[in-house]
Amino acid sequence: MKYFTFSASVLRAFTENVFLKMGCSLAHATLAADVLIKSDLRGIDSHGVARLTGYVRLWEKKRINTNPNIRVVHQTATTATVDGDAGLGLVVAPFAMQVALQKAEKYGSGWVAVKNSNHFGIATYHALMAVEKDMIGFAMTNASPLVAPTFSTERMLGTNPMCYAFPAGKYPPLIIDLATSTAANGKLEIAQRKGENVPQGWLQDINGQATLNPTDLKNGGSLLPLGSDREHSSHKGFGLSATVDILSAVLSGASYGPWVPPFVAFLNPLDNQPGQGIGHFLGAMRVDGFRPIDDFKTHLDNWITRFKAAKPISPAQPVIIPGEPETQAESERTLNGIPLIDAVVDDLNSLAIKLDIKQLA
Repeated sequence: MKYFTFSASVLRAFTENVFLKMGCSLAHATLAADVLIKSDLRGIDSHGVARLTGYVRLWEKKRINTNPNIRVVHQTATTATVDGDAGLGLVVAPFAMQVALQKAEKYGSGWVAVKNSNHFGIATYHALMAVEKDMIGFAMTNASPLVAPTFSTERMLGTNPMCYAFPAGKYPPLIIDLATSTAANGKLEIAQRKGENVPQGWLQDINGQATLNPTDLKNGGSLLPLGSDREHSSHKGFGLSATVDILSAVLSGASYGPWVPPFVAFLNPLDNQPGQGIGHFLGAMRVDGFRPIDDFKTHLDNWITRFKAAKPISPAQPVIIPGEPETQAESERTLNGIPLIDAVVDDLNSLAIKLDIKQLA
C-alpha cells in the first residue's frame, strides 16, 4: 500500500469535473466538491473523494437527479420541510441550512427537515454554516440500514450521524460530530482497502456473533449501535440513532429504518417505500437569543481551556476537545496536502478515464 499526496485545489478541480460530467450546474458542482474536500481536509477520508465513484454509480442508476428542483414544501415562521428532488445531499443539505439560517436570523432559530435527498457528506460542513454567522449549528441524517438494534441481528438503522457546532472566541469552533453506531461504515471500507481487521465491538456477523473481519458486513453481518452491546449501553446508541431517524425522516416524509435507500448502486431500494429518499434534519440557533455573543464566546473559551487542562491519565495523552483532531488535520493538510492511498487514486483515475476527464497526476 502506497500513499500519494495532492493539494486541496487539485482534488477540488478533479471533483468539480466529475460532478460537471454528471450534469450538475457549475454552482452545484463547486458546492458538492467543497463538501467532499472539506471532509478530506479534516481527515475524514471515508467521506471525501473516496466516495466519488459511489455518487457516479447512483447517478448512472438514475437514483441521483443532477438538475434538481430543491424547494420548500411546507413551512412556518421557524420551521420548514424541504423536498430535495432526489438531488445530491451535498447540495440539498446546504440549501436547507440556508433556509434554517434565514429563519434564525429573523426569529432566533430555524429548523428544517429534508426528504427526497441523498448522502450529504460530513455533517460538520452543514453545521459550520451556522457557526460562520455566530450561531449554534445542528445537522443530522439517516442512512442506509447497516446497524442492528440491541438484541437483533437485522439491519434496521443507518450509522445516523449527528453534529452540534458552537462558535468560540480564541479557539476554533467546538464541533461534536459522531455516528450513533460504534463506527461509521466508511471506516470499515478503509479497513477493507488496507486488508486490516476492525476493533472489537464494531461489528457482528450474520449470526450476531462478534467479529473483527470487516468483510462480514457484506456477508449479512451488521454494525453495532454506539456502546457495542447491552452491557456497554448499546441501548443508548440505539436510542440516539432512533432519534436521528425520526427527526430526519419520520418528521420530513423521507424513508426510515430498513427502507432507507442504500448508498451502493448494486442494491435497489426496497419496495413499498414509506417515504421519499434519505432524510436530514438541520437547525440554527442564535446565541444572542440567550446572551451576548461575546459573553458566550468568552465562557466557551474558558470551558475549553479548563477541559484541555484536565488532569490526564497519562502525560503522553492530554484530554482532547471534541473536533480538535479534525481541526489540526485541516491545518496540516491545507499546508502539506491530502494523502490518498493507491487504491483510491487508482479508483479515481479509472473514473477519469470513464468520464473522459484529466486523471490525477
